[in-house]
Amino acid sequence: MDDAPDLPRVAALLADPARAKIVWSLIGCATRPAGELAYCANISPQSASGHLAKLVRGGLLAAEVQGRHRYFRIANPEVAEVIESMASLDVVSRPRAPRPPLPSPAVPVEFLHARTCYEHLAGKTAVKILESMLKGRWLAADGRDFTVTALGERKLSALGVGLAQAHASRRVFARTCVDLTERRAHLGGALGEALLRIYVDRGWILRQRRSRVVHITPKGRERFRSLFGA
Repeated sequence: MDDAPDLPRVAALLADPARAKIVWSLIGCATRPAGELAYCANISPQSASGHLAKLVRGGLLAAEVQGRHRYFRIANPEVAEVIESMASLDVVSRPRAPRPPLPSPAVPVEFLHARTCYEHLAGKTAVKILESMLKGRWLAADGRDFTVTALGERKLSALGVGLAQAHASRRVFARTCVDLTERRAHLGGALGEALLRIYVDRGWILRQRRSRVVHITPKGRERFRSLFGA
């Protein structure tokens, strides 16, 4: 098909081990300088320069100039989501294998605790919220998807979730999303997106510029504990 996406081009960019390490090392961080990325990939600065140029031209990374230095970051949330999804797929296909190594240098604890994944919440907090919703019978598992129970409709409506709008979304309503760092499920789909918007609008979490890490406010900690025990 003439309009088919150019998947081979993207796959070729990530097929090189050094480039894959560079991209993976940026998953949990806003920006990193070229020298640090060369160290993460265990390659020379000269070699890193060539790989970084290819990743920028390919649309996977973006570069920023600050004084004499160039800093690199994941180009956009969509790229970060693809990379994390690929890593999660590796975990799913090898269930007995250890979880993928985290980006090095060490990822901030905040990344493990709470971050965005697509436009829903991920990390340890999100996993605990889904577990609480299932245990409390707000949701019922239906294969990879979830349905909202009568109790869940009342609870979610009380939170201000527009269930009708979520059902009308082009995206799947509520689906399992394997959490990269926890290796357990958190809630994805239109319902996950609606919940994230509520968390942000009510000041329970604060999003950070150019980062997927979110900060849970004291108000948010109190509400997550009271609602979900998270």
